[in-house]
Amino acid sequence: MDSLTVNQVGQNFTFVLTDIESKQRFGFCRLSSGAHTCYCILSYLPWFEVFYKLLNILADYTIKGQESQWQEFLVSLHTLPIPEPGVPVHLGVHSFFTVPDTRELPSIPENRNLTEYFVAVDVNNMLHLYASMLYERRVLICCSKLSTLTACVHGSTAMLYPMHWQHVYIPVLPQHLLEYCCAPMPYLIGVHSSLMEKVRGMALDDVVVLNVDTNTLETPFDDLQSLPNDVVSSLKSRLRKVSTTTGDGVARAFLRSQAALFGSYRNALQIESGEPITFNEETFVTHRSSAMRQFLQNAIQLQLFKQFIDGRLDLLNSGEGFSDIFEEEINMGEYAGSDKTYHQWLFTVKVSWSERFYPHRQNFARKNTLRVSFCISHHHLCLLC
Repeated sequence: MDSLTVNQVGQNFTFVLTDIESKQRFGFCRLSSGAHTCYCILSYLPWFEVFYKLLNILADYTIKGQESQWQEFLVSLHTLPIPEPGVPVHLGVHSFFTVPDTRELPSIPENRNLTEYFVAVDVNNMLHLYASMLYERRVLICCSKLSTLTACVHGSTAMLYPMHWQHVYIPVLPQHLLEYCCAPMPYLIGVHSSLMEKVRGMALDDVVVLNVDTNTLETPFDDLQSLPNDVVSSLKSRLRKVSTTTGDGVARAFLRSQAALFGSYRNALQIESGEPITFNEETFVTHRSSAMRQFLQNAIQLQLFKQFIDGRLDLLNSGEGFSDIFEEEINMGEYAGSDKTYHQWLFTVKVSWSERFYPHRQNFARKNTLRVSFCISHHHLCLLC
């Protein structure tokens, strides 16, 4: 795009480079009004707020002509070992940041992507876009402001947690790659509004288009109507209640919907002594209500769902177990159903590990079942309690 058309003081946005193993590397960018160059930091770390802050510091050094501080700042940043979440990091006298915990739900206004997305797009269009992404459609998002464009792309995908978009993912599409919009496979692509006239002239079949500037969504599908009605109604109600509040309410509303749709996956885990744990698709579909079965029949074909199940099975079969906010949400809600087999397996792992490494705690582990149950109800192998 012509940078002379940018009238904002400065915009922060990102592009994404995806390698052959689907690992994403982020390009965090800062573009100033009328500038002929753009600052960019490449990193595999999805620390949007941190890198945007660092880019603003670099721009400030440049404006003040402080080249030595500029160089020293970059060198110290590049050689810094990756700290643990929550650790404060100091770079120079006035520059510091706190390492974000990517395992936590994004909050408003702390998370810029979610904040801009929620401000720019109304609840109804957020729901339609969420449904289209669950059905892995070809999705275009257009906007005249780069920072808002990429924020909406990242913000919308974050609402799929604990699943991740598995297909073509381009937060901002370069002009010379516009033919990607004609790709036959699912994609999520951000396009600057100045390029949309050319895109509209292409053969776009069955593409969902969200125009952020006008807050309008075009879709040839009835994806939202295809989701279970009780889940949609509950999600819509929660979003409208938290629309005027800050915190993780928006992200948690979508998390609860994900738990309602997919949280019963544990019922379909097949656990046999001495055998690897597997996932039975038929059990997953048939044990739910008739209203849910049609959606689940489609869900088992989705790449994002297959990736999620494969990841869970890998952790279970390695004996690691796992604890995350999605599993906690399952246990707090009514979605888990009767997953007694799964909990019995967790109990067996807990007791066998305790007997092997702490034989003097053997009786404690067996007698104090309430405490053990509390641990496994939070879906975590609490091995040392």
